[in-house]
Amino acid sequence: MAVQPEGTPCWADAMFSDVEGAKSFYGDVLGWTFGEEATEFGNYTQAYVDGKAVAAVVPPMPGQEDQSQWCLYFASPDVAATAAKIRDNGGQVVMEPMAVGDFGSMCLASDPGGVVFGVWQAGTHEGFEAPMDQPGAFCWAEIFTREPEKSDTFFPAVFPYTSQQMDDDEMDFRVYNVGGNPALGRMKMTEDFPPEVPPYINVYFGVADCDDAVAKATKLGAILRFGPMDSPFGRFAALTDPQGANFSVIDTTTIQGEMPKLTDV
Repeated sequence: MAVQPEGTPCWADAMFSDVEGAKSFYGDVLGWTFGEEATEFGNYTQAYVDGKAVAAVVPPMPGQEDQSQWCLYFASPDVAATAAKIRDNGGQVVMEPMAVGDFGSMCLASDPGGVVFGVWQAGTHEGFEAPMDQPGAFCWAEIFTREPEKSDTFFPAVFPYTSQQMDDDEMDFRVYNVGGNPALGRMKMTEDFPPEVPPYINVYFGVADCDDAVAKATKLGAILRFGPMDSPFGRFAALTDPQGANFSVIDTTTIQGEMPKLTDV
């Protein structure tokens, strides 16, 4: 897997107070297996599908035992330069750039509306190894925010994104592209979201059967938030795992309807 173009989602991880519970849940729902805990890196544990790295789970650092959430990382050729761009465009650097052994370098940040994300400069760890069309692998992500204009200004200033707006009166949805390819979606949060839900990036993992994955997840204590629903992109559903982390599952082989029209912004 080559190093991804700048701004491409390249890795995802999540902190869980009950790491063993998270491993059991995602192992059953997404078919993940797990490697050895990296004790020198806070017991960071990678997840795999067919031997290819797809994500990681880790216990929270002291003082960070908040609700669990997935963090999406964007590829950068120079994490320090990206951190400077983040600050210059009204974002916050939550964790300063730091080297992670010879694996690479990272920082954590948030956009002006509070959307938290990571930046990854690859070393020996280049990010996702499993292809997007493989069940269990990361395949898409969307920013959910109540302040879309802030994200729409910020992200294309920090990363080399071009933007397209979906022609839809029912929803405010935008796609950020890298090199002409869709990299990330941005959805305006509606009043359906309780006010206490902060803005976040929702990660999608591929599954062979959306309804089967939802049935497994809810049986294990997940909450179904939306769907399953057919779309031109696949049959998908939004879930909250038993520890409070939001994610979605999608079967990209089951498609219905016409692709929406996108207009360059």
